[in-house]
Amino acid sequence: MDQAALADFLRSRRSGLRPEDVGLPAGPRRLVPGLRREEVAALAGMSADYYVRMEQARSPQPSEQMLGALARALRLSNDERDYLYRLAGHNVPARTPLDTHVAPSLMRVFDRLEETPALILSSLGETLAQNWLGAALLGDHSRYTGPARSSVYRWFIDPAEREIYPLADRPRHSRAQVAGLRAAVGAAG
Repeated sequence: MDQAALADFLRSRRSGLRPEDVGLPAGPRRLVPGLRREEVAALAGMSADYYVRMEQARSPQPSEQMLGALARALRLSNDERDYLYRLAGHNVPARTPLDTHVAPSLMRVFDRLEETPALILSSLGETLAQNWLGAALLGDHSRYTGPARSSVYRWFIDPAEREIYPLADRPRHSRAQVAGLRAAVGAAG
């Protein structure tokens, strides 16, 4: 892990983003260009203290999940995300149809959906991003871990997932879930 280069990269990407780029209000006064450290930490779902230590080259090696969250929060392209993983001493995730990286252009659209419940799913049904209205309507999906991260898994395992659909529609929706999963796995090879 190259802590100094990782810290420089994070600082440069943070300073290159404006609050409007990530769906945050600009606020009355900013002393430095770009996002505040606390804002990046909140977008990535990590503690501000941990993020500060990363930018100061004093942190332990971040996990792959944390790097993925940072890549989404900083709106990194695929190449920038790969570079982030290399700096942190991890193998670069494979680019497949099952990839969980969200393109910066999609995140810009997502950030502008302030008054609409929204979430971004991977091809396996894993929630990659969810706004507060989406969490209020569908429940907070960030709490799930392991196989339960997939909405397809939860559909068949957790009866509460099916409650929002009328009883007559559930068999059709079950078939659609399986078809979507087969398509995703087939596309991945």
